[in-house]
Amino acid sequence: MLSAKSLFQEILDHDESFRLFCSIAASGESQGGWENARIAALVPESQRALAPKITRHGADEDKHGRIFNALLKKRGLEPVPVPPETDYTALLEQHGIGLAHEKLKADQPLTVDDIITYLAHSRVTEQRAADQMVMLRKYFAGHPDVGNAVRMISDDEDNHLAYSHEELLRFAAAGHGRLIQRALRECALAEIGVYRDVSLAVMAHMGRILGWPRAKSAALATGIRAMYAYERLGGWRRMVTLRMPDRRDALGGPATPAPA
Repeated sequence: MLSAKSLFQEILDHDESFRLFCSIAASGESQGGWENARIAALVPESQRALAPKITRHGADEDKHGRIFNALLKKRGLEPVPVPPETDYTALLEQHGIGLAHEKLKADQPLTVDDIITYLAHSRVTEQRAADQMVMLRKYFAGHPDVGNAVRMISDDEDNHLAYSHEELLRFAAAGHGRLIQRALRECALAEIGVYRDVSLAVMAHMGRILGWPRAKSAALATGIRAMYAYERLGGWRRMVTLRMPDRRDALGGPATPAPA
């Protein structure tokens, strides 16, 4: 029987699949940390009050990268190079989602429109991350090796999602509603395609490592494509709605340190 729990348990139990999983996760989180740090440094003067929150966001992402690397070290494993087709963060940038790295590497201040683009990107991708962590927390919060990491990262992702909701609503109230709607829609429709492609690539790599039968790999691929079809038909809308979160000022304090 195929289930999310059984699949992830299989990945966690095998050193090489666990190694690839943590390497992919650590790379993406570290990249997100760099992007947020650069955005914080380039925030326009009119939005300087946002800079500490963006910095906190980046610090959380860096922390997550360190957590995944620490999980590898705990098992006596070294990170492996991330296959390009599994690099979610890089593929989003290649599809024009979020702020281009060329812009972030420059020393020119960002514009308000750039900050809205960043927040729309965060709203969509943090929804994906939060959804994934809800699933992992459901099944592995009590796991002796990864339970603490899952709980901490899940809490952080919920904070990031709350923050993006609140800040986008603030910009909408200031008259930027149409830009926000357009940015969210474009980001969500591109993200679901990237997520499908990355999921197919990751499962193909896992299947080779774990020796899955062809029928099992085919069933998983069918499920991934079915999820994409659902999201393309309307499921993407959950990523673009905005509501004031229960967690207000979620990134208003210092980052929580990673567990030892």
